[in-house]
Amino acid sequence: MQAGDRDAKPPRRFVVDMSSGATDTARRRLVVVGSGMAATRLVEELVAAGTDLRITVLGDEPAPPYNRILLSAVLEGTHRPEAITLRSAEWYADHGIDLRLGARVLEIERELKDVMLVDGTIVEYDALVLATGSIPTLPPIRGLVRMDGSLHEAVHAFRSLADCERLRDAASSAGARRAVVVGGGLLGLQVARALGVRGIETEIVEGGEHLLHQQLGSTAGRILARDLERLGVSVYTGVRAVRLEDAPAGTGLRLDNGVTLDTDLVVLAAGGRPSTALARRAGLEVRRGVVVDDRLASVSDPDVFGIGDCVEHEGRTTGFVPPAWEQAAVLAGVLTGRPVKYDGSRIVARLRATDLDVAVLGDPEHEARVGGDVVEMSNPVRGSHRKLVVRDGRIVAGALVGDLSRVGLITQHYDRQTVLGPTEPGELLLAERSARPVQLPDDAEVCTCAGVTAGAIRACSSLEQARDTTRATTGCGGCAAAVRQLLLATPATTGVPQ
Repeated sequence: MQAGDRDAKPPRRFVVDMSSGATDTARRRLVVVGSGMAATRLVEELVAAGTDLRITVLGDEPAPPYNRILLSAVLEGTHRPEAITLRSAEWYADHGIDLRLGARVLEIERELKDVMLVDGTIVEYDALVLATGSIPTLPPIRGLVRMDGSLHEAVHAFRSLADCERLRDAASSAGARRAVVVGGGLLGLQVARALGVRGIETEIVEGGEHLLHQQLGSTAGRILARDLERLGVSVYTGVRAVRLEDAPAGTGLRLDNGVTLDTDLVVLAAGGRPSTALARRAGLEVRRGVVVDDRLASVSDPDVFGIGDCVEHEGRTTGFVPPAWEQAAVLAGVLTGRPVKYDGSRIVARLRATDLDVAVLGDPEHEARVGGDVVEMSNPVRGSHRKLVVRDGRIVAGALVGDLSRVGLITQHYDRQTVLGPTEPGELLLAERSARPVQLPDDAEVCTCAGVTAGAIRACSSLEQARDTTRATTGCGGCAAAVRQLLLATPATTGVPQ
């Protein structure tokens, strides 16, 4: 949870900020509240631009900035916690950036142009960026919270690295054999698969009529449920958990259809909401998120900016990595004086879960309702479903389940708004028949999170260089196999790790 989600406004206690460079008054002071993926990308973009801003990053977690999407890989055991670090504390220091970990912000004083930390330290700014992300929602299940306000010992959130490590330890204990994941969205599916890989008997409870109901139609949702059940994960849809009960043999989670699921672990993955309490207390305009304009500045204060899950632009919040990184790139341009503006993001979401392949472009269900032509192919036996929504010959949305062999080419047409011929949408949905690797052109996008092309990957000599220079594979991780394949096919590339 990002700092600032408590409503009481504390009294101000002035503590001198003795950080390095505090006497340098010639450089503009940029303070970034938050140290997640959006904030890290912003800092990277500013470093690459050669900015002379004096940057302070305030992160309320004790760990260096990390890839939140890969928490499920840590839970699964395929990644060590340190392997998902985005940038080390040393990297920040080497670039003259003041990274403060465990620095919880309590209030913003816009008139004084400073923020106050929980220890009373005052950090002054000329420009302020809110990258506070989102906070998990607590579903209305009786028994989740004890009388003293603490969560039931069987209940686990899954938002931070600390949450992940606590759940991993619980899943490794001798008494943990069963788990119920509340929520059938992207996060819920990732957690369920990670627990399943660990050998935990896992069930998913989703209140919607099918899994990923905000991204997929009912046919795709049913096929996805069948894929999960083949992998040993039971799925309950159209029902809600209503009560957590202690029982002699463990814990029971009662559903509103009368069924009680015996379990040792309950994981809450039923979504989140933008973290806006800090902005709201500062008097900034907040609807669902912090309202920003095309410069990503608050509509209430031109010196306060916002990026990532916490912001709302033209009535829309996102919640995905690619839009957050796109916003970070635009804001870096704004802060360094370039004539750029943000006109809304394309959404390309990938599910990061072992043996489950899902990609969603845009909002296919909405686009189909408002008049798009739907091209759809399903193969329940194979566990695949592919759908494109086309308007005026252009792909405006899509959903792919179980077969992502054409996702790179489809994404390229979606991004460029290519006008397709009458038979091309259907041809794009046909699975690759060739056993040979697909030869992608240099301008084909490989990493949708960072917008990296095949040509940019081919220009790298190693996977490490590709990560450092292009940021490919550091988002959802779905492009890792394609990046390795491109590097291995490049004559100058050697030593690509697997």
